[in-house]
Amino acid sequence: MTSSGPAPSRLPHLCPQDRVSCQIGCQLSLWLRLLLSLWLWIGGQVIQVGSSHQHFHPHSIKIHGDITLGGLFPIHARGPHGLPCGELKKEKGIHRMEAMLYALDQINSDPELLPNITLGARILDTCSRDTYALEQSLTFVQALIQKDTSDIRCSNGEPAIVRKPERVVAVIGASASSVSIMVANILRLFEIPQVSYASTAPELSDNNRYDFFSRVVPPDSYQAQAMLDIVRALGWNYVSTLASEGNYGESGVDAFMQISREEGGVCIAQSVKIPREPTLGEFDKIIRRLMETSNARGVIIFANEDDIKRVLEAAKRANLTGHFVFVGSDSWGAKSSPIAELEDVAEGAVTILPKRVSIDGFDHYFTSRSLENNRRNIWFNEFWEDDFRCKLTRPGVKLDPDKKKCTGDERIGRDSSYEQEGKVQFVIDAVYAVAHALNNMVQNFCPSGAGVCGSMDPVEGRSLLEYIRAVNFNGSAGTSVLFNENGDAPGRYDIFQFQLTNHSHPGYRVIGQWTNNLRLNLEDMQWSGGDTSVPDSICSFPCKPGERKKMVKGVPCCWHCELCDGYQYQLDEFSCETCPSDMRPVPNRTACRPTPIIKLEWNSPWALVPASLAMLGILATSAVVAIFIRFNDTPIVRASGRELSYVLLTGIFLIYLITFLMIAEPGVVVCAFRRLLLGLGMTITYSAMLTKTNRIYRIFEQGKRSVTPPKFISPTSQLAITFILICVQILGVFVWFAVVPPHTIIDYDELRPPNPDLARGILKCDMSDLSIICCLSYSIILMVTCTVYAVKSRGVPETFNEAKPIGFTMYTTCIIWLAFVPIFFGTAQSTEKLFIQTATLTVSMSLSAFVSLGMLYLPKVYVIVLHPEENVQKRKRSLKAVAQSARLSQKSHNGEMKIEPDRSQ
Repeated sequence: MTSSGPAPSRLPHLCPQDRVSCQIGCQLSLWLRLLLSLWLWIGGQVIQVGSSHQHFHPHSIKIHGDITLGGLFPIHARGPHGLPCGELKKEKGIHRMEAMLYALDQINSDPELLPNITLGARILDTCSRDTYALEQSLTFVQALIQKDTSDIRCSNGEPAIVRKPERVVAVIGASASSVSIMVANILRLFEIPQVSYASTAPELSDNNRYDFFSRVVPPDSYQAQAMLDIVRALGWNYVSTLASEGNYGESGVDAFMQISREEGGVCIAQSVKIPREPTLGEFDKIIRRLMETSNARGVIIFANEDDIKRVLEAAKRANLTGHFVFVGSDSWGAKSSPIAELEDVAEGAVTILPKRVSIDGFDHYFTSRSLENNRRNIWFNEFWEDDFRCKLTRPGVKLDPDKKKCTGDERIGRDSSYEQEGKVQFVIDAVYAVAHALNNMVQNFCPSGAGVCGSMDPVEGRSLLEYIRAVNFNGSAGTSVLFNENGDAPGRYDIFQFQLTNHSHPGYRVIGQWTNNLRLNLEDMQWSGGDTSVPDSICSFPCKPGERKKMVKGVPCCWHCELCDGYQYQLDEFSCETCPSDMRPVPNRTACRPTPIIKLEWNSPWALVPASLAMLGILATSAVVAIFIRFNDTPIVRASGRELSYVLLTGIFLIYLITFLMIAEPGVVVCAFRRLLLGLGMTITYSAMLTKTNRIYRIFEQGKRSVTPPKFISPTSQLAITFILICVQILGVFVWFAVVPPHTIIDYDELRPPNPDLARGILKCDMSDLSIICCLSYSIILMVTCTVYAVKSRGVPETFNEAKPIGFTMYTTCIIWLAFVPIFFGTAQSTEKLFIQTATLTVSMSLSAFVSLGMLYLPKVYVIVLHPEENVQKRKRSLKAVAQSARLSQKSHNGEMKIEPDRSQ
């Protein structure tokens, strides 16, 4: 069953007489050049084919059968230095190829599947190179090309009989996506269906360009979606990507990036490509580039095994063991070769692999292969030497003394390590998919069951493709094998993590599955050093409560955190908003809370001091009033002007009383009395003093001109003038009541410092600083006017009534109120404004009341109480005497003469 098969550059032919081969190489070589030129023009690919390759006879496996399937496998690696093929690939090459042979044996021995029909095969080596695979695949299309052999003659001159190459109805393969893409372009020209067992590039899902391509493995677009779901499940939003140059790596990363852009929430920090032929130090540069965004610890890697291993080695050289967490594609899967001796760097790596099982039947088949029973595999001798590290003897070839001689008695799995390659299941499923399609086709076209009938000779490729796309059967792993409209298999993946600790055998552990959606067991996951907490891979850490995100332009996963300052709170994750005026932010600034309301408390020092002074003043005033009432008819009381004295003492009493109203809790009644009494006490006091001072001044001035007494100097007139002055204040207050009724307010602006924790709302009456000054302004006018009259009356003899004490009272009072103004308005920005201003106002009023009480009444009380002998009636002075005294005083001031006034009143 083993042969070298016909080459694309030569076709064997037989002459009728002697069956001698005729040389037609030149003609066929020209045909190949034309075919390759046609392929380059249609496929748009640039393929450089060396002249030495054009005459290369591919080694292939030929198995005869009624229907022939093609097979493409990477038996060898890519050759170095321009050579097409390199070292043997035992797992990806031999295991997979033997899986096809095993599947053919199973099908041909199955009486239910393709009865009376034997499947054959033509299996070729792609050498893991797309251009070389293209040359090899020309073998599959030879039978479909009409060749002119009329000019070919045998040595005797008779026409040659050209052996027609077997017709390949479908091709199983290839492995690498780049190879499948190259081969698919030529197979579609000849309508040969292709079923791949390992090519996962997303672009192969394009049914317009690769309409004859199908695959039993899911495309990388599903894998990319699964990897994105893993990234999200781990809470990452900032990752880097790493791809081997080529269709597989670049297409996988492109699919991941496209899905992440469409679904949002994950940003790409770095997208690095590994060159096909990396230079010395290239992988160290890659690691340094990944470290430019060191927060992106998660690395999505679509790369071949060699590149994965060299990336891990570079990370270890950079002393970054445990820093990066790799999420590997199915090229990494659960393989041990990429991480050999690099387990500490790979610890925690999450990998993905199409859901598969180990096929026990294949294990039994493969381990039973020997040099004797597997001669159909032309590469098996090479595999044997490589697997058992020995050398087979060949005629004329000297045995290398450094290698032992193969005995042929070695056994796979006994004398060498053996582990079934991961894609074996899919190779078997691919062969069975074509077999089931052919079986259904035979049942429809050849119902007699006698084998391949004329209706199926030849097998029409487009019709077979429809049958392939329609199959649905349980594959070798027990799962259904089917294709969608693009020829893709459904996505079913196992999720692995490489772990070193916490279980008996370090290695890959299944931690989840993905079938259209992810099921991940986070509690089973472990990371570097056995840590169970998921490492971070985020551009920016979540903002703390009360901080808003300020996004970095162009990078939706990166932001700066800015604290909501002042009286702002966090409205949402991107914005802050100011709390309402009656509220302040909670300590973590995620919401607002009511601002506490305060008022001046009785136990506050700002209230105790003014209240103590006011209470002392009230007691003193009450004592004076009581003494005056008790000695109401004594000369001193009568001489002081009893009526105005009682009015003045009433005003002083009200001045003290207003202190308690200013401290009391604001309410409508309290606010009304504040308005009324704040200025009323001072108005009464200074109206009485002004009336007294004005009376003295008018008498003194009138006495200079004549002995006729001035008008309105009687006690009744004095009371009338005083009450008229008082009524002006009362009238203004009642107009204020009518325009703005008294009420309370809560002032949230007065105590609103930069630190919102200190903010307070102040319960107070609706009296602003300006309204307080307006309320006192009339009293101040009276006070200033009284002071002016006191200055003008300074020349009055000291024994004349109360001019001098009133003058000293007014001078002192003016000083007090001049000091009051800067203190009152200078504290407008203080956080203690309410308390300071209230205390300043009440203390100033109390002090002015004490001055009036002390200057005007303390001497009288002193005489009344302690020296009653002086409280006697003195000679009453007439107005004429007053006038004379005034004139003499005037002359004395002019320098003419000075006469002492008569003191014996």
